[in-house]
Amino acid sequence: MAILVCGHKNPDTDTVASAIAAADLYSKRGMEAKPVTQGEIAPETKFVLDKFGLKAPEIVTDATGQKIILVDHTDISQTIDNLSKGELVAVVDHHKLGDITTSNPLEMWVWPVGCSATVLKSMYDFYGIEIPANIAGILLCAILSDTVMFKSVTTTDQDKKAVEALAKIAGVADVMALGMEMFKVKSAVDGATPSELVFRDYKDFDMSGNKVGIGQLEVVDLSMLDAHKAALQAEIEKVKGQEGRHSVFLLLTDIMKEGSEMLIASDDASVVEKAFGVKPNGKSVWLDGVMSRKKQVAPNFIKAFEG
Repeated sequence: MAILVCGHKNPDTDTVASAIAAADLYSKRGMEAKPVTQGEIAPETKFVLDKFGLKAPEIVTDATGQKIILVDHTDISQTIDNLSKGELVAVVDHHKLGDITTSNPLEMWVWPVGCSATVLKSMYDFYGIEIPANIAGILLCAILSDTVMFKSVTTTDQDKKAVEALAKIAGVADVMALGMEMFKVKSAVDGATPSELVFRDYKDFDMSGNKVGIGQLEVVDLSMLDAHKAALQAEIEKVKGQEGRHSVFLLLTDIMKEGSEMLIASDDASVVEKAFGVKPNGKSVWLDGVMSRKKQVAPNFIKAFEG
């Protein structure tokens, strides 16, 4: 039985690309593995897979009786259902360690870089395994996506070096042109429902016993979302009312202006001022220079909820 390689709920490009690459790498190391997702892929990810001729992985949502490799997360709230009824054998990630535990030792590759795909690139190098051109292409796109084309504070020199090497393998001559093409697809909002937009890139966190959801929409121009903001606000209020959530925040990130407007639905909106030192204007706040949920938003809220 193949090991399932699984990213987080509401899969983004890094989670899908890393699952595909990890399944390829572990299979070539003699451990048969197959990539899966926990849900439908986003438009950006579909664009990336189509561009490099790869299919979306099968959707699997239950780990019962399975061997599992996790990529791009280690939080119970973000992982596959019934993980404790399966066996976790490896983790490849670039986030803080979450609350997943194991009864057996496991292989872990958790690095402070901008993208799990960067870790995968180094793993291929470490084991002396050649990266297929199509997989190099999707790993390259994942890094551009997660680092917002190197504009995010999460970007490291390792990410830039990985992109340079992956571009050569994939035959991509103009990396930034590919990045802009990808982000234009990611920015497309017309025709999508408010729920699809909120959950396009969304994660739940446990913050001092409070369930807190943080979503993010990245667009090349924030004005693209003007006609959608009221519906998005109503949607995050609805999501907040489900599953006992304390708060739901939605980052509307302007790639060109390099900042985010954050929509707020919370039992206690004062956590926003505690976290960022900026008083919200009604149910939103502009956060200049804030582009990374992982490094600039989630850690600030975690500290605010502790205080």
